[in-house]
Amino acid sequence: MVKLRLKRCGRKQRATAVYRIVAIDVRSRREGKDLRKVGFYDPLTNQTYLNVPAILYFLEKGAQPTGTVQNLLKKAEVFKELPSKK
Repeated sequence: MVKLRLKRCGRKQRATAVYRIVAIDVRSRREGKDLRKVGFYDPLTNQTYLNVPAILYFLEKGAQPTGTVQNLLKKAEVFKELPSKK
């Protein structure tokens, strides 16, 4: 199963970490090998970059976003672009 989750990057032992939003296998650890980088999030400046087509691709394939990533996607209104299933 694939999840969309945050992957920490930046300097070690620094409180103001920045995160990449990645598609990653559930069994991998936080800094493990990711399938694809689909975004970027800086909580200090509240700056977000999202690769919307890649995110939509993984969501259509059944990827589950974590709670924090789901909140970021809601703020960016990504779920409105997802085709509804009938």
